[in-house]
Amino acid sequence: MKATLRFSEKFVLKNRYIVETTLHEVNDPKRYPTGVKYGLICIDTKTGKKILMDNHHPKNDHIHINETEISYEFKSVEKLIEDFKRLVFEHLGVSI
Repeated sequence: MKATLRFSEKFVLKNRYIVETTLHEVNDPKRYPTGVKYGLICIDTKTGKKILMDNHHPKNDHIHINETEISYEFKSVEKLIEDFKRLVFEHLGVSI
């Protein structure tokens, strides 16, 4: 599987939240039908709460809100980032 890195960023927000985002374009329609492989995570280092969005094979697109896992419908990279920011704000109370 050949992957092309489109973005990768890691930073600490407000000396408390670790944010890491990575997205690759991939040409593997069987494993990644949307053409992207991604991982977006925000962890509150004080409480241990986390938001994680990823699409590793074989689970495909899904969200982790702390220990709960739910499926996610990928529509676009822009919508993915928008949804990630919204979930972080809703569940961790911080704006990215």
